[in-house]
Amino acid sequence: PTAILCISAHWYTSGTFVTTNETQRTIHDFGGFPDELYAQRYDTPGAPELAEELIEKTGVTGATDWGLDHGAWSVLKPMFPDGDIPVFQLSIDFKKKPEFHYEMGRELGYLRSKGVLIVGSGNVVHNLRLARWDGGDAFEWAEEFGEYARRNLNERNDTPLIDYHHAGQSADLSVPTNEHYLPLLYALGASAGRSEIEIFNDDFDMGSIAMMSAIIR
Repeated sequence: PTAILCISAHWYTSGTFVTTNETQRTIHDFGGFPDELYAQRYDTPGAPELAEELIEKTGVTGATDWGLDHGAWSVLKPMFPDGDIPVFQLSIDFKKKPEFHYEMGRELGYLRSKGVLIVGSGNVVHNLRLARWDGGDAFEWAEEFGEYARRNLNERNDTPLIDYHHAGQSADLSVPTNEHYLPLLYALGASAGRSEIEIFNDDFDMGSIAMMSAIIR
């Protein structure tokens, strides 16, 4: 890709902001983990011109020098370990409804024609309060909502994914707060009208976190 735009579950703001840094800094926004994680660096070039273009062309509120949080660098570093591709990050407005985030994704879609890879980084199922910290099989409700998401992704049926709460209790338990789910809606919006979806990872961790990953071409 010519550049990478990442929408991470770990940048949750009032308003929608984009990073305009010339060089991104690595943010270690977590606690209680092994020292090896804090030693990780992913100080990539930024993409300030593309970021400023987003402010002009879309509903992005403004610019900031946030950097790359672990929702961004922990995914991108294994994909592009050299760190030589410009990266910029978009925040998630916690005050907005799911429809807003899907439509914001649609506004971002033009970046694809510029060779920009759009990455939504989160989890379809993310409930740490009910996590099995010693491991174990996925909860029944987690598998049920995972199947709901998988089926609608494969059928390229975006509306039920936007209205995910209609899935009932499995959605309530799988998405107790929606910051980890919303990055999916940005990816769907940015790829609206395209049907080629490949789910390449469908595992669960700790019973209540779905690591489902997909490529939308």
